[in-house]
Amino acid sequence: MRLAELSERSGVPTATIKYYLRERLLPPGERITATQAEYGEEHLRRLRLVRSLIQVGRMPVATAREVLAAAEDESLSQNTRMGAAVWALPHGPEPDEDDPHAARAREQADTVLRRMGWSYGQELGDTSPAYRMLVAAIASLDRLGYPHDTEHLLVHARLAGELAVADLDLVETYDTPPEQVEAVVALTVLYEPVLLSLRRLAQTEESGRRFKE
Repeated sequence: MRLAELSERSGVPTATIKYYLRERLLPPGERITATQAEYGEEHLRRLRLVRSLIQVGRMPVATAREVLAAAEDESLSQNTRMGAAVWALPHGPEPDEDDPHAARAREQADTVLRRMGWSYGQELGDTSPAYRMLVAAIASLDRLGYPHDTEHLLVHARLAGELAVADLDLVETYDTPPEQVEAVVALTVLYEPVLLSLRRLAQTEESGRRFKE
């Protein structure tokens, strides 16, 4: 297909496609004349992945280029490929290492990971953006005096574990490693507001049952 058809089928403006080509986010098409090239289905798939990273995941172009390289690096495990994509997504605030609450929060986070048997999380520790975000969140609960004991946190961790199984079951329905990377980015970003909204709706229902008078 020519550039115009690629634009029409992908929903990406031609100017944006040209930008992705210049930034090496999209491989060049097969040159048929000095000024024209043809593109195939692999370009459509790559455009979906690029859009997932940049438009859905809000990644900078340079970061997206690194994720794309990892997604296509067959020397890496699929776990590493998907992990690179998710780690590159925007995360929450970092823990303040000068805050004494952060040290207690780190111990609390480690206890939760250990009780859950999450060995990958324990091994990665501070290198994981999600781990650091958890530490920052627990530190805030500690600082403000809200419940954050291990048993309370484990309730949330167990629910998260069940969601992770469902998430990865869905990701595995995609056939190729690049498609799975695209799916894990898009579904992580798009399902997080679904999770938040469903939690608030559930709280509304439970509140109505408990405090209806």
